[in-house]
Amino acid sequence: MMSSLVLLRNSLLAVHFLAATVWVGGMFYAVVVLRPALNVLEAAPRLQLHMNTLKRFFLVVWHAMPLMLLTGWAMVFSAWGGFASLPPSINAMQGIAVVMAAVFVYVFFGPWQRLRRAIRPGADVIARIRMLIVVNLVLGALAITAGSLGHQW
Repeated sequence: MMSSLVLLRNSLLAVHFLAATVWVGGMFYAVVVLRPALNVLEAAPRLQLHMNTLKRFFLVVWHAMPLMLLTGWAMVFSAWGGFASLPPSINAMQGIAVVMAAVFVYVFFGPWQRLRRAIRPGADVIARIRMLIVVNLVLGALAITAGSLGHQW
């Protein structure tokens, strides 16, 4: 029979992985799949589709990001007893995740709000958002790698 502490840790890990998958997978989809496919559209419908997609993606990330951070920190305390005894790989993963969250918050409250409020949204703002999503995608891949390399079986 599984102890309640093991069940809690496993549940936290599952939610953590799901939230990370949604966030990083969403960025991968946006950059590698959606963006190139949008080139078949004229500028106005492409911009509208881009804005609708980003609106939905940001809503999802506003849920996935805090879940990922909170479950990660809950595991820090339930498995390691706090931050002082974390392995370097978990510290790296955590640090990268905090930077990713900061980049996301900047994109949401900076370029995204400018794009939403613009009378004539420009491609330059979309390009800035896309570049920052690429940065976060790379950071996400690094965070996943750091966490995976430090996992002990």
